[in-house]
Amino acid sequence: MKKHKEAIFMIMAIICIIIFGTALAPIELQNDTFYTIKIGQYILENGIPEYDPFSWHESLPYTFPHWLYDVTIGTIYNLGGMFGVYLSTIGFTVILAIVWFLVNCKLTKNKLTSFILSLALIYLMSPYIAARAQLVTFTMFILEVYFIERFLTTKKIRYGIGLAILSTIIANVHAAVFPFYFVLFLPYIGEYVMAAIVEFPNYFRKFKLHRIDKKLRKGKVPEDKKALVEQNAEALEQKIIDSDNKTKKRRDNPYKLKVVKNENIKWLILIMIICALTGLLTPIGDTPYTYLIKTMEGNTTSNINEHLPLTLIQSKPQLCLIVLCLAVLIFTDVKIRLKDLFMLGGLLLLALMSRRQLSMFVLMGLTIFNTFVAYLANKYDKEGCPKFIQLLQKPIGILALLLLVLVMCIPFVKPKMNEKFISDTSYPVAACDYILENLDVNNIKLYNEYNYGSYLIYRGIPVFIDSRADLYTPEFNGDENRDIFTDFLNASSASVNYNDIFEKYGVTHLLIYKNSRMDSDISKDAAYNKLYEDNNFILYEKLTV
Repeated sequence: MKKHKEAIFMIMAIICIIIFGTALAPIELQNDTFYTIKIGQYILENGIPEYDPFSWHESLPYTFPHWLYDVTIGTIYNLGGMFGVYLSTIGFTVILAIVWFLVNCKLTKNKLTSFILSLALIYLMSPYIAARAQLVTFTMFILEVYFIERFLTTKKIRYGIGLAILSTIIANVHAAVFPFYFVLFLPYIGEYVMAAIVEFPNYFRKFKLHRIDKKLRKGKVPEDKKALVEQNAEALEQKIIDSDNKTKKRRDNPYKLKVVKNENIKWLILIMIICALTGLLTPIGDTPYTYLIKTMEGNTTSNINEHLPLTLIQSKPQLCLIVLCLAVLIFTDVKIRLKDLFMLGGLLLLALMSRRQLSMFVLMGLTIFNTFVAYLANKYDKEGCPKFIQLLQKPIGILALLLLVLVMCIPFVKPKMNEKFISDTSYPVAACDYILENLDVNNIKLYNEYNYGSYLIYRGIPVFIDSRADLYTPEFNGDENRDIFTDFLNASSASVNYNDIFEKYGVTHLLIYKNSRMDSDISKDAAYNKLYEDNNFILYEKLTV
């Protein structure tokens, strides 16, 4: 009967997660989704090419770092169009939240706090919910932490196999974050290393005692010194015992910081090494190992918004999570595992360096925060959560919970009532119609802006640049004299004469933002003829002399 009632709560929790996740999933497609669809369709028809088929630059090498996700979305689009892609975003969002909920139920043994914080997770992760490969890898990372925790607890090989499978999936779904997979191992290894360092003096004493005992057994100690050596050995043995007792007492009753020395870490390191080799199980060569390095060597990370350093005041909900974690640690008797401290500190540092990593801080930070809340709930009101769950299992409780979640959804659903899959203010929808109807797209060289290049690809128009920034840098195309990304930055910012850039690449047409700096200059230039304009975009033709 008890299991039946618990099942009712779990089912209701999952239904509420589905409702809330559906409400927060965006209808409007994100920039990268457009090229994802087109790449997926291309691979389905032609396989993985060695060179990019979507820009008009010749022979640009490209390795398709999330080819498997592209193929998945391309297939979904072929079956269900834009609505199918939207449903996939809802699906991956809901899967992420449900997996997080179930994993936290296992780790904290508290279903109520895990459910409440799973809704908080959807809200905090909403800036990162989009039809992009990261939405899949978030779920992989949550499962990774769960498998690591279970392996260290049980040493069962199935969790090690699970870790290897996850790393293989990530190498194919989102190769750019493959190195990050191993970052999540580091807090556990770091905790073990710190515990070993604390015990190092005792290792030295044990080694010294072993040598003394060996000499005594082999009769290598002179008779006149034997009593003194035995006395020293006894004193050394007592020091070892006292030190071990102090270490055990400190670990059993820590003040704030709990340090656990798990001997299974040695096997976990072996599993991590095996997982590192799974990056070879892809059709894209060494991309899982080299992609991030090449990206960091280039200048794209300092010019793309999501890679810039984080300003916390601009991320108020996520800032609240940081404050709550600190408040609980400072003002309550909650104790934190050293590996959790390493995890929080490391991910926060990465987030401050690149705002894109804030998503991982939220994902893992909320998991750690849940352990704090579950501990406090269990200590100060052990029966409170079970009683509240019992209330929610009654018809009135189920109805109240559903109504509460539906009310929570209203602020997120109302702005979407008139939202379209493609915003014609963000993307040149009508301009592309004009280009396709009036120009031979295969015989022009169109200069375009970075933010909507992917939409042009979706429409079948070859581009100068798009949001696959790495494709256009020397680190990836292998030609230090062909830095298309930097040339685009220089032309769009007017730091160099745009005509020099256009002459270098043989640009014949320009599709740019209306009233932009470039538009202001070109509108006065007799060498350009305006072909089309609307409220947001303008198309120019470069006249031949």
